[in-house]
Amino acid sequence: MTRRPRSTGRPPKPRPASRRAVQAGALATSAVIVLGGCSWQGLNSVALPGAAGRGDGAFEVTVHMPDVTTLTRNSPVRIGDVEVGSISDIVARDYEAVLTLSLDKEVKMPANTWAKVGQTSLLGSQHLELTPPPEEKPTGELKGGDVIPIERAGTYPTTEQTLAALSVVLSGGGLQQIEDIAHELNQALDDGRVTDAKAVIGELNDTVSTLDRQRDSIVEAIEGLDRLSGTVAEQNDTLGKALTQMPEATTLLREQRDQLSGALVGLGDLGARATTVANLAGPDLVENLNSLTPTLAQLADTGRNLTRVMNILITFPFPQNGMDNFLKGDFANLYIDADVTGDRMAETFFLGTDMGDRMAGLEGVVGLAPAPMASADPYAMDVPEGQQHYNGDGAEGAAGAGAPAPAPAPGGGGQP
Repeated sequence: MTRRPRSTGRPPKPRPASRRAVQAGALATSAVIVLGGCSWQGLNSVALPGAAGRGDGAFEVTVHMPDVTTLTRNSPVRIGDVEVGSISDIVARDYEAVLTLSLDKEVKMPANTWAKVGQTSLLGSQHLELTPPPEEKPTGELKGGDVIPIERAGTYPTTEQTLAALSVVLSGGGLQQIEDIAHELNQALDDGRVTDAKAVIGELNDTVSTLDRQRDSIVEAIEGLDRLSGTVAEQNDTLGKALTQMPEATTLLREQRDQLSGALVGLGDLGARATTVANLAGPDLVENLNSLTPTLAQLADTGRNLTRVMNILITFPFPQNGMDNFLKGDFANLYIDADVTGDRMAETFFLGTDMGDRMAGLEGVVGLAPAPMASADPYAMDVPEGQQHYNGDGAEGAAGAGAPAPAPAPGGGGQP
């Protein structure tokens, strides 16, 4: 026996239309998810309408990043504090994060632009910051399809990194030791040491001021030391040889130590005795030294004349500087007129002596000896006309051919 439902006498309640619409939307969404497969990664996988860099004329730029931290698709791209685009895609490739940026057509940046991940707020929101090159001159213009390499990409310190660094400073960076330093400083300045500390600070100020005034001299000294170092470096081989021979010299000095000591002792004795002699001589020694002053002054005034005379004296009667003109092949260009009469000798070599007075007689005493006939330049190549020279056999020389022989000097028996 079949049991039928009990009738209530009222018609069935219809379902509202809104519920049917929700169900239809859920079915459509499920279909999209199924058809899309695994491409669904949340709302960030869908381009948000109205985002920067999505309008007409927008262009895309690729950025290679070492780390994107918490960046996601649709994260903003900024220049300064102005949002100029968004991140349209993020993929991993060869252990690098490759970002595709969509930028507005009004963006004007150099081709060597840098990209860094920046902190938008303290709560952890981040964005990608585009900046001009910090250490280079901007060149070119950033265009669609350009690539910013990983060498020009990086990350600004995050809030977590800043707090971590601050915690290291506060906990293990020695900050807690400031109290100990302040305590020790106060203790050092107590007990009446404030005046001494002020004096030290004043002297330190004077020292620093003096060093500042002598800054140029210090720089010159450093430059001179640099030049000296260069000279020493150039003489490195010579110094090496000297250092190599130094042990031999030291050994030689050690072997002659007794002789050197004796020489120094003897020098000391000589100095003591010289001091004794000087003290005993006294004024006489000073007077003798003063008497030597004119003689030494005249000797100094001679200058090079003394050495020139010594040069002639050694090679007399042929001066050394005339030897090249004196010897010509196998004969000598020498013409001598010698007056060796008694009167002339008394007037020259024996002048002022007893021998001279006896030889010259009255004429020699008053200086009336006859004049010599020699008047030619002894260094001249030609014999003056009118003078004759005879060889050993009585023949006339070539220089005086045809001229009469000179008369002998009166008053003497010498013959030129």
